Amino acid sequence: MEFHQLLERIVQHSTTHAKWLNTLSFMENAGARKISKCEHPVSVSLIQLKHAAEEHRHAYYLKKQIGKIDPELCKTYKAEELLAPVATRQYLHSLDVKACRYLQNAFNLDKEELKYAAYLFVTYAIEVRADELYPVYQDILTKESSKIMVKSIILEEEGHLEEMISQLNEFSGDWQQHADNILIIEKELHDQWINAITNEVSQPDYA
Repeated sequence: MEFHQLLERIVQHSTTHAKWLNTLSFMENAGARKISKCEHPVSVSLIQLKHAAEEHRHAYYLKKQIGKIDPELCKTYKAEELLAPVATRQYLHSLDVKACRYLQNAFNLDKEELKYAAYLFVTYAIEVRADELYPVYQDILTKESSKIMVKSIILEEEGHLEEMISQLNEFSGDWQQHADNILIIEKELHDQWINAITNEVSQPDYA
């Protein structure tokens, strides 16, 4: 099932749509926590604090949108309140692990340097993905005249991507070559995640 079709199917069913919003909220929250974990003990940039704060706000915003469907749905991040919970939990964690392994081989960094490099490259990959995912979702929401909107997230994610590119330019002159390799890793994990969601919502008795 093509991604656009998958989202159209998700949006048609209230409970599934709530789980989708909750899944996105979980991912934004996990991303914010990973950014915070990558902080240097003392040398934390303003931009890194800004990113963590905005990702946390996205998690909150998406969670709050669920109330427009049904305030009683998806109050936690328990497995039964997420779409494809195993794949969802593994996605960012696996990207982090594989990216760190790649970056260590590419740059031979110490522990703190590796944490910062992981923040730059993993966040870049996630922002590239967000720039693809959220506009497709918003188009479907608009077409369906949904009360739910993600336009504010789209604007902030676009700003994040520009900021990540600026930081990556400072980190390494040949960052794009390495970022492209991280994007290949991310695409494989993203495809696994989407396939897991597709398999779940395509079950005959799923609603």
